[in-house]
Amino acid sequence: MTRYLGRSHTAPIDAADVDVVDVHPETGDVEFATEEFQAVCPVTGQPDVYALTIRFVPDGRSLESKSLKLYLWSFRDRGLYAEDIAATIARDLSGVLGRAVQVRAVQRPRGGLTLTASALVGPPA
Repeated sequence: MTRYLGRSHTAPIDAADVDVVDVHPETGDVEFATEEFQAVCPVTGQPDVYALTIRFVPDGRSLESKSLKLYLWSFRDRGLYAEDIAATIARDLSGVLGRAVQVRAVQRPRGGLTLTASALVGPPA
């Protein structure tokens, strides 16, 4: 049962509230990607925009996309470096799934620099 799918929701949620759905046991890699992930610089408070990719191999369960979007929304006003974003999301979602989760965050260029950070957290598939 999902708590968020098909229901109106007007606020972000914690990682512990991300729903999972049953998927076919032969499902291979699952990848969620967005070009619209937002957080703020922990020093300046200015907005940072990222391309974010989340990958994992399900074990009969996957993340439900609406609740995942609500969880990712929780970062919009948080001051975190890209490296912390990748590690936090990987750790949180690995805890939800009980599987290894890889996260890649690519910050849109600022001052001519592009920053890419990735993290792999959790028990192997």
